[in-house]
Amino acid sequence: MDYAATTPVDPRVVAKMTSYFTDNFGNTMSMHHWGREAAEVLEKSRETVAGVIGAKAGEIYFTGSATESNNLAIKGVAWANREKGKKIAISAIEHDCVEESAEWLKREGWEVNKIGVDKEGRIRMEELLAAVEKGVIMVSVIHGNNEIGVVQDIGRIGSLCRDRGIYFHTDASQSLGKEKIDVEAMKIDLLTASAHKIYGPKGAAVLYIRQGVKIEPWLHGGGHEKGLRSSTVNVAAIAGMAAAVEIYEKEGEAENRRILGLREKLIEGILGGIKGATLNGSRESRLVNNVNISFAGVEGESIMLRLDMEGIAVSTGSACSSKSLEPSRVLLAMGRTPMEAHGSIRFSLGRWTTEEEIDKVLKILPGIIKDLRAVSPFKL
Repeated sequence: MDYAATTPVDPRVVAKMTSYFTDNFGNTMSMHHWGREAAEVLEKSRETVAGVIGAKAGEIYFTGSATESNNLAIKGVAWANREKGKKIAISAIEHDCVEESAEWLKREGWEVNKIGVDKEGRIRMEELLAAVEKGVIMVSVIHGNNEIGVVQDIGRIGSLCRDRGIYFHTDASQSLGKEKIDVEAMKIDLLTASAHKIYGPKGAAVLYIRQGVKIEPWLHGGGHEKGLRSSTVNVAAIAGMAAAVEIYEKEGEAENRRILGLREKLIEGILGGIKGATLNGSRESRLVNNVNISFAGVEGESIMLRLDMEGIAVSTGSACSSKSLEPSRVLLAMGRTPMEAHGSIRFSLGRWTTEEEIDKVLKILPGIIKDLRAVSPFKL
């Protein structure tokens, strides 16, 4: 129940990757035929990823992780365009890697405007409009939130930014494979996506950069990825990401319908069967696989550990920060109290989640909540 943290690699993806560890193992920068073969795989993978988001192949740059892509997008655009101004805007519910990139820029002299969200987790458009009127050079808003699953109206935000000549970046790490994305129609200038969220391997991600966007590289060296991301290219992982994207193109629509049905069963079962349970985030504008619930009077860490003892994996927030004892800043931004935020659990479903597993959670969870509330100093 923790597919949002990472997904198992699809066996078909593993099969696709295998030969690139042993037979076609060349360095894409080498001039001999082993290098040329690796470079051909790289370019075909670029075309595959570009096709699923409506981009041109030359606008796809491979990186090692979504964190790297987000850092490159935020810092690279800000640094390359600093003569236009040193102001950027991000939402208050970004992933830590966008949040921390913005904080780093702040320490370097940039002004960072944080756009708030309503109680459903949706961007406050009036705050976004106020931010763009302040002369920001870039806006970054996460597409599908990693904690609460809320999907933002990226097309509307992109159009607002494009009309004003402001670069727009979105982190689509959680939404690729679950939401339709068209970078042209949505007026997206930069987009981040990751392989390990779509049943591909860890170690491969992309940053889409619209042609003409001015951006500064942060890794310098041998000039890989057209000089924007020097580092020997991980051909096997990139081929795996392309294979994962191809599977999504063929099977994604039917898979998402199935997962949505399981998600609704889980939400209904928890809200109907456990007193003091509250769904966090919009139910309508939501990733198909995300269920984030606050349980009154109970700490999320205790629920997580008890479920783990039953063989059920969940999260108390995003996987990158779930070991922190601080309440979720995403939930606090939505107006939840620290106590409500501390009592939250994220269930996230995926390709191999079964109805029997949903039934198991719904059978075990009420007893766990009852036991923990019996010893909790906080009463309903």
